Amino acid sequence: AGCFTMALAFGMQLAGLNPTELETEAAVTLEPEGQGFRISKSALTLRAKVPNLDEAKFAELAKGAEKNCPVSKVLNAEITLDAKLV
Repeated sequence: AGCFTMALAFGMQLAGLNPTELETEAAVTLEPEGQGFRISKSALTLRAKVPNLDEAKFAELAKGAEKNCPVSKVLNAEITLDAKLV
């Protein structure tokens, strides 16, 4: 959740936006693998307050952060995102 939020904040900064609130939670699914476990799914829930941002641009920036977050790339897991402007 933290890595995704930082990626999103960076994308918003590049777009000239200044979010007043970005709150992300992650719920992960652990599955047995060998002698240990692996994260097979991560469900991100984002609630954001961003002045002067429309829904279409918000969705674009959130999807970009989801795809470009370094942790998301490493996990090799199914990632879902529920993003809403509040």
